[in-house]
Amino acid sequence: MEEAKLGRSSKFKRVCVFCGSSTGKRSCYQDAAVELGKELVARKVDLVYGGGNAGLMGLVSGAVHSGGGHVIGIIPRTLMHKEQITGETVGEVKAVASMHQRKAEMAQHSDAFIALPGGYGTLEELLEVISWAQLGIHSKPVGLLNVDGYYNSLLAFVDKAVDDGFIQPFQRHIIVSSPSARDLVQKLEEYVPVQDAVVSRLRWEMVGYNFSPQTDIAR
Repeated sequence: MEEAKLGRSSKFKRVCVFCGSSTGKRSCYQDAAVELGKELVARKVDLVYGGGNAGLMGLVSGAVHSGGGHVIGIIPRTLMHKEQITGETVGEVKAVASMHQRKAEMAQHSDAFIALPGGYGTLEELLEVISWAQLGIHSKPVGLLNVDGYYNSLLAFVDKAVDDGFIQPFQRHIIVSSPSARDLVQKLEEYVPVQDAVVSRLRWEMVGYNFSPQTDIAR
């Protein structure tokens, strides 16, 4: 308890959390969202998220905000009325023009990524930052808060892809997972980026909100 009062140190300034705009049917998902928010507060880490106040998004952002942490919500203007169903969005709200701009802004503002349970949108955001890590666009850690085995099937699919030669074995370690928020954040703190030799020779530059590759040619 005393550790929580004093706060745990972190090398992260901000963590991006992907999660559902619904709460799901099981209370364990809601509990996990609140637990993650409290863990970020304990470590004095700011939250970057999709900007809605409904579902798990509202629970994790509310937990961070009520604990005194800073919240940055990034949301396309066209989704503002759809996702903000009840109450007022907490913290700082940044409206953007498109979904692509939203993801680029979330990535730019964050030092790590965590996925809570969610649906298609959560998976799309999660898989994109995993792909970016695979390509060497970023070296930030990516974590799954695997609440009660929610992501077991996804992890099994990745293992199948490794076994069948579509993902290299060392790239399996891009994904960090744990059922506990505290353990997951600690694992992300200890993460060592993985990258192959070919990708390491690429230099990626962000132009506006587009990632454009440039190849460093060995001299």
